[in-house]
Amino acid sequence: MGEDFKLSIEYEKDGTIPVIYLEGEITSEADEDISSAYSSIPSELKKKVVIEFSKTMYINSAGIATLIGLITKASEAQGKIEFSGLNSHFKKVMDIVGLADFVVIHDSLEQALEN
Repeated sequence: MGEDFKLSIEYEKDGTIPVIYLEGEITSEADEDISSAYSSIPSELKKKVVIEFSKTMYINSAGIATLIGLITKASEAQGKIEFSGLNSHFKKVMDIVGLADFVVIHDSLEQALEN
């Protein structure tokens, strides 16, 4: 794991919604940690997994590829990935690369947990 990257998982809404908190730079060095974090979530809780980006400073193409991999895994398991906390630049990037067509993007974590 790169020193500029941190990840934690918390279970919100009385333990029913897993939230993966990402912090720092999302690059190829973060791939294994993000994939492992998703895999560690119990399958019965993978119906909706929120990835929280409010402390993310940078995402490169390898980081986007990691996110695409998670979205694919979730879809194959009849689950979904939702994003929260993306700044306007990252929202635009997600739209340009087409991820906005496959995930719900919430303005805030609170909004993601309400739906």
